[in-house]
Amino acid sequence: MKRHFRELSVAAALAFVLIGLAVLAPAFFQPQPLLSLVTREAPTLVVACGMALIIICRQIDISVGSQFAVCSVAAGLLAAKGLPLPLVFLSAIALGGVMGAINGWLVAGPQLPSIVVTLATMVTLRQGLNMARQGEFVNLPDGMQWFGMSQVAGQWTLVSAAFLLLAVMAFVMKHLAAGRFIYAVGTDAEAARLAGIRPQLVTFSTFVLIGALTGIAAMMNIVQSPQVQPASGAGLELKVIAAVVVGGVAISGGRGNLWGVFVGLLLLACVSPALTHLHIEAYWEKAIQGAIILLAVVADGLRSRKQKV
Repeated sequence: MKRHFRELSVAAALAFVLIGLAVLAPAFFQPQPLLSLVTREAPTLVVACGMALIIICRQIDISVGSQFAVCSVAAGLLAAKGLPLPLVFLSAIALGGVMGAINGWLVAGPQLPSIVVTLATMVTLRQGLNMARQGEFVNLPDGMQWFGMSQVAGQWTLVSAAFLLLAVMAFVMKHLAAGRFIYAVGTDAEAARLAGIRPQLVTFSTFVLIGALTGIAAMMNIVQSPQVQPASGAGLELKVIAAVVVGGVAISGGRGNLWGVFVGLLLLACVSPALTHLHIEAYWEKAIQGAIILLAVVADGLRSRKQKV
């Protein structure tokens, strides 16, 4: 119980919010709006899973929003040229992996601070995309939206795919050596090295993984609309970092699990529609989300201090 106190606390907060909405705004639980909400958050969940691994490894990647935009536009352009959907999908994943590999090489090789490296790539990618597109949208071909299925079928496909990916990654992190290596490096890289783990390789691989996941998330996002916006992904990095921190992943690395991240994302995602249903001004959304994040960080700091004592 103590081990999962943070995750259980977030789950309790989510349950409290949902119960409050059930009493005060039962319209929130209408099937189609609720499905649409979960569908919109599916790409964010995929990126948040990758961000959780990065932070557990005691790194950070604030370039995911820019990578998301680049992958989205590139995939849209390829689709517009008539490339088959499976190849478009693989191209987005590969492009994301390449961008992640660049970050990973700069962090794991010269051992530059990840915050500095990803800040530089975030700005470079975003500004490069702005200059290349000049704000011009990419029109997607017919049959691209919802993978050519009906809207409801497409929504369930996206939600199921995101949940399946979450479950697989959670299993890997808990039961397989690859996942335990990430925890070990995040806890103490030198001790991990002495135990036969290669911290640089683990760090590099984790950055490649989050890049590939960002490519997947970009594809999951663009199929929800007939157009691709070059500004897509703006603020995504803050949203996923917030979900990870609220979900119980220690910002200092080495601790956390993906199910907590899932609950944390759901809690943050409920804020905006809850305010709408309760007829509360929208500008309170960021304030409430900020308060939730602050409480999570303070709780994590107090817990870490208590463990040291």
